[in-house]
Amino acid sequence: MIILTGKADSYAQFITVLFIFVAVLAVTALVTKWIAGYQKQQGAAGNIEVRETVRIANNKYIQLVRIGESYFAIAVCKDTVTALGQIPAEQLKGKTTLESTSGFRELLERAAKKENEEKDH
Repeated sequence: MIILTGKADSYAQFITVLFIFVAVLAVTALVTKWIAGYQKQQGAAGNIEVRETVRIANNKYIQLVRIGESYFAIAVCKDTVTALGQIPAEQLKGKTTLESTSGFRELLERAAKKENEEKDH
């Protein structure tokens, strides 16, 4: 067994604490990803899906919800949910699927492309 004294002991304690901290962060990240995947699987089998959400005030949102093949607009407040009406699928603009949301890499590439275009002009 090696007995450390002075500065070497302090460095060893620092490295140990740093290693434990990084290990806890890694475990936390993995558990969070696992839980997110589990929750996503639970909701994927249903016929109800929130397609879009727009905040209109504090604790007040308008949501576009797909139930089966029909689309509905609902107002969601702190204590209430109110149906605003049904919306025909033909009236929806653009892509409203969750797959249409851009990932971080796509957003970063678009921002870099836009910046390069502005520099060229």
